[in-house]
Amino acid sequence: MTSISKSIEVNEAYLREQFNNSSDVVLRTLKLKDETILLLIYLDGMTKLQSVEDNILKPLIFSSLPKDIDLIESLAEMVRREWVPLTNVKTGKSLEDLVQHILKGSLVILADGEVSAIIAQVQEYEKRSIQEPQKESTLRGSKEGFVENIRTNTSMIRRRIIHPLLKMESFTIGTYTQTEVVLAYMQGHADESVLSQVRSKLNMIDAEGVIDSAYIEEWIENDSFSMFSQIQNTERPDIVTACLLEGKVALITNGTPFALILPFTFWDGLQSADDYFERFVFTILTRLIRYIMTFISFSLPAIYVALTTFHPEMVPRYLMFSIAAARENAPFPTFIEVFLMLVVFDGLQEAGVHLPNRLGPVMSIIGALVIGQAAVEAGIISTPIIIVVSLTGVAGYSIARYSAFFPFRIIRYLMLFITGVLGFYGFALGIIFLLIHLVTLESFGTPYFSPVAPFDGKRIKDLIIRYPFWMKNGQNKKEDAR
Repeated sequence: MTSISKSIEVNEAYLREQFNNSSDVVLRTLKLKDETILLLIYLDGMTKLQSVEDNILKPLIFSSLPKDIDLIESLAEMVRREWVPLTNVKTGKSLEDLVQHILKGSLVILADGEVSAIIAQVQEYEKRSIQEPQKESTLRGSKEGFVENIRTNTSMIRRRIIHPLLKMESFTIGTYTQTEVVLAYMQGHADESVLSQVRSKLNMIDAEGVIDSAYIEEWIENDSFSMFSQIQNTERPDIVTACLLEGKVALITNGTPFALILPFTFWDGLQSADDYFERFVFTILTRLIRYIMTFISFSLPAIYVALTTFHPEMVPRYLMFSIAAARENAPFPTFIEVFLMLVVFDGLQEAGVHLPNRLGPVMSIIGALVIGQAAVEAGIISTPIIIVVSLTGVAGYSIARYSAFFPFRIIRYLMLFITGVLGFYGFALGIIFLLIHLVTLESFGTPYFSPVAPFDGKRIKDLIIRYPFWMKNGQNKKEDAR
């Protein structure tokens, strides 16, 4: 560490060397009435200039010296007490420390003959206002979503949990980006073993830069090669709040509106925020439909190929006659037809995602209608294939979380390939291997398939049947309230 020199020229030379070819770094020299020289350094565009002018420059230039200046040994201390009426001011002792604070938007004041400097935190930069989450919209509930500013995000959680047991530990990750990551948890509710694992993994991250929370996710998750995410990402502060109250842990990264929640299980990915905002009676029906549609989203193409190619005797006679008549002029085997249509469907979906908002839905709908209709009329694809692939796609959209939906898109192809070779025997093998992978996977010590495997009678109440909140907290509380 390089200590601050008493010579302001030496300090200025060091800072100018560090910020060489940086036109946004401002170094300004002022001379007080007693001939004392001050050096002000700040980053243009990240510093609240109005605050600098009103609270620092004007008092230094136009105000007289304090009457008790000779009673204060350090000029830096005098500046801190008299001329910097800011709420967050501290003293820096090393030049490296000053450089880091300047890059973060603070104002640094150096005085000739002093071995310490004033650091005034007057950061101000453009940031996005709080808006409704685009990725996780709900019919009922909060319309606030996280933004890219970490302090705005932590304040939204603090407003919801007004209790000192809510802890927020700060970590700095990234050699060049120096990204701040906040570990949020409820003391006494969160598992200490999970907290120790998270702290250890965060401290072990050796990256040049962290641009998004996805960088953190890949560094700390248990199995990076699994298709299933072991960490939940969300841009809703109400979801983070609910998970913290359940004893989970959240990671909030500066520069991204997506927070990470862990541990995360398979069944968490199939739940929606609306499950807890709507009446519990309706939630039972919607969850059952969602689970059925999830199974259809990765299994229907494989089941159709197995039935029509290997096991036609399992299909009702008249339905099989209808399918055979529709496929009479089809030039490709059923497996090839289904595979081609799945690829086209996923391609249209990706095109819709990356196109501008107004063009994306139009492209997806028109592309599907035109290509599907043209393929059927040309005799390339049979009509039942269009129905199967369309129903498969619609079933996938019923999964509320995109990160939970994506693995099933991959499994859909794997199940199709193994079923296209072995029929229902291959389908059964695929389901068995999928279940084996899910029950052996863990998320920070929590079995990924829990509470089904291993079975947990208390937690399984919230798997299919969403119990009323008063019943979760004790059945007698509502009766006592009456």
